[in-house]
Amino acid sequence: MGDTMLLSMAESGENVEIKRISGKDETRRHLAGMGFIEGQRVTVISELAGGLILEIRGARIAIDRGMANRIVCE
Repeated sequence: MGDTMLLSMAESGENVEIKRISGKDETRRHLAGMGFIEGQRVTVISELAGGLILEIRGARIAIDRGMANRIVCE
């Protein structure tokens, strides 16, 4: 089992697996609605203006660093 880190710490081109999502229920539901669920793989496409461009389930999604700080990956 690898080390865990926050999604906001992943580098461009890195492919990680979501292990846990923290925060209020509303925040977790919002992220789940975009496909951010435990076990899902995410690729960091790039970092841009304090946010991240991610590829998840074949779609590209932009989230801010605050949201990325709630996603624990491996």
